[in-house]
Order: sequence, then C-alpha cells, then structure tokens
Amino acid sequence: MFQDKDRIFTNIYGMHDRTLKGAQARGHWDGTAAIIKKGRDWIIDEMKASGLRGRGGAGFPTGLKWSFMPKESDGRPSYLVVNADESEPGTCKDREILRHDPHTLIEGCLIASFAMNANACYIYIRGEYIREKEALQAAIDEAYEAGLLGKNAAKSGWDFDIYLTHGAGAYICGEETALLESLEGKKGMPRMKPPFPAGAGLYGCPTTVNNVESIAVVPTILRRGGVWFAGFGRPNNAGTKLFAISGHVNNPCVVEEAMSISFEELIEKHCGGIRGGWDNLKAVIPGGSSVPMVPGKAMRNATMDFDYLRNDLQSGLGTAAVIVMDQKTDIIKAIWRLSKFYKHESCGQCTPCREGTGWMMRVMDRLVKGDAEPEEIDMLLDVTKQVEGHTICALGDAAAWPIQGLIRHFRGEIEERIAHKRSGTPTPVAAE
Repeated sequence: MFQDKDRIFTNIYGMHDRTLKGAQARGHWDGTAAIIKKGRDWIIDEMKASGLRGRGGAGFPTGLKWSFMPKESDGRPSYLVVNADESEPGTCKDREILRHDPHTLIEGCLIASFAMNANACYIYIRGEYIREKEALQAAIDEAYEAGLLGKNAAKSGWDFDIYLTHGAGAYICGEETALLESLEGKKGMPRMKPPFPAGAGLYGCPTTVNNVESIAVVPTILRRGGVWFAGFGRPNNAGTKLFAISGHVNNPCVVEEAMSISFEELIEKHCGGIRGGWDNLKAVIPGGSSVPMVPGKAMRNATMDFDYLRNDLQSGLGTAAVIVMDQKTDIIKAIWRLSKFYKHESCGQCTPCREGTGWMMRVMDRLVKGDAEPEEIDMLLDVTKQVEGHTICALGDAAAWPIQGLIRHFRGEIEERIAHKRSGTPTPVAAE
C-alpha cells in the first residue's frame, strides 16, 4: 500500500519551503558524500536493482543506460544532460519538480554524473518555462554557495558543475539528439543513430540524456535502497511515478503514486472522479498526446504501467500525462488539434514527417467538418503507417498514433459525421 511516507517528492504542490534549508529539513542532501564514496559500480548496481525505467516516455531501464557510458576516459570528458524540455501536450509533471522541489534534481545530477564519470551536467529547460528556470537557477546558486556544487562537491571529493540552458520553445528539442544539437548552438534537428550519445553525444563526447523525474528520484532510491523502490508496482514496472491528470475530471492534478495503480483508483482517489460520473467517460489518452487514445470502457479497469497499456490496450504510459475526455468531447476535433500541433512542430528533416504531418492534418480538417469521402478514412490510416517508423526520430510516430487510435476506436463516429453532412442534417461540432 502506497503511503505518504513513501513519497519521493515532498513538496510537489509548493506548500513548503523550496529553498536549500527547506529541502534539507525534508531529508534531501542527507549523506550525499557517503553515497558517492560507495563508488560508481555500487550506484549503478542499485539503480539496476531498483527497476527504474526512464520517466521521459520511452521507459528504458535507467541503470542499464548509465552502464553504457565508458568506464575509463579516452581523454574526452563525459556529460550528463537533463532533458527539462517538457513540451508534450498534456504533460506538466517535471514543471512541478523544477519550481517546487528543485534540490531533488540538483542532488540527483551530482550523484548520476559521478556514476557516469562526468564532471559537468547541462540542464536544458523548455523555452516557455520562465519562472521554473528562475527557481531552478536560484536553487543551483544556493547549492554552489553551500559547497554542494563546484570543487569537492558536497565534500565528496568529486568536482562537479551544473549549467542551465534555456531552449526557445521547440517541441523537437525534447528528442535527445535534437536537444544535443540545440545545446551545441545548432538548429534542433535529430541526429541519425548510431553513433548513440553514450559513444558520441554532446560535442562528440560520451553523453547520457535523462528526464528530470528520472534523475530527481535517484538520491532517494539510493538512500532507501533499490529493493525498496522495486517494491512498488508490477515486475518490470517498478517504483513511484508522477501522474499528471487533466481534462474532464473533477479535480485535475499532478500526483505521485505507485506504478501499476488502476486507472479507476487513480481517478477516484486523487481527482474526485470523472466529471458527470463514469458513464460520462468517453476516451482517455493515458500517456501524453503522442500515445493512442483508449475508449473509456476499456480504460476503467486499466493498470497504469508501461507493459499493460502497451500490450493490452495498444497504447502507452509515455510521460503518464492522463488526458480525460467525456461524452461532450468532439473526439475528431480533439485529434485534429493534435495533428495540427505535430504538423507545426515537425523539423522538416525527414520527408515522411515533413509532408505526412501536413497531409494528415488537412484530411483531419475535412473529417472534422464531414467534408470527406468514406474511403479517405482508410487512406488516412494507410498514410499514418507510411509515416510511422520511417523517420529519424519518433515525431512521425507521435503524429501517426493519435490518428490510428481515433480510427481504431471511433471510426463509426467519423462515418456518421460524413453521412450527416451528405444528408444535409446539421452535425454537432464543437465550437472553434
């Protein structure tokens, strides 16, 4: 049973003091030097034992990712890069860490960088996060003043510096290699892999890119033990997780819960239920805008973790940004809006994405109004398959999957709208 004492983020709502003094009073920066003195191998082994999977959407095992970094330097420095470019529609969990609990991230950066033999860390923060950047920079300054960063950081014997870089608001820079390009001062466009960042990343040096939440949970995992963290959730889906629930619930919120909680419990316990009751639930996007939606009936008994959502519901946990839609939602228009977003944010490097996102958006535009032929539904589905899996980064997939989810579960509604238009009966379309 998940209890308050199990929470890693003790100030996610900003109710307490976010300064260094407040963070230390809540147990952060406690024995950091002792953790580092246990050595790199111990830290990486504990992270593997914890079962932590990346919290940025892909869900790759964090300890394993760290172990790809070279053990001995070949003369090049190593870097940790923290991806704070939280641009996925519906996702707002890292934002709460940055503005209310920044010291969890800073301490995590120090420990993770030591484990990967990196003396420097770059945090790349989203362009729109102005106040969050100020809060994080203030926390970094405090840590330097207290001797927790810089030479002999936290009296650990390890020299460590953090640099905060502000993006310019491009969604594509949330992709790890586009982020590295942007950090280097170039246009944010994804790189071909291999080489992977662990071999040649920032400035051609070994680099690991991790999400804010993935790094912020590290100190607590190491203090309490990897086995403690692995005790939450199902096997291969371990730990605690920040869920950002928005849309048609009575109390939208960001909350830390155990992985593998049921969707119904998550909504009832923290959000006061669905607006208008469970019968009013139409569809849910369970992991940020890039994962396929799931009909409300299938979602009610869903288990909120990586494997269940992927294997049983053909969707994904992603960033755990849960977007709830009730029966009043114009579901076709909602997906058109996402298509418009991905068309706008495509960097244009890959032809299937550059041309396909615009094409899909224009067809979706016609489907919203009912100005299409029934055959175009299958044609649109076919085009999503031509985009999916044929681009350097996953933006093509992200643009294709919401449309695939719509057609898979709500084809009848699209066909009905086309039929309505043809018969001249007015169609209920949401306001612009």
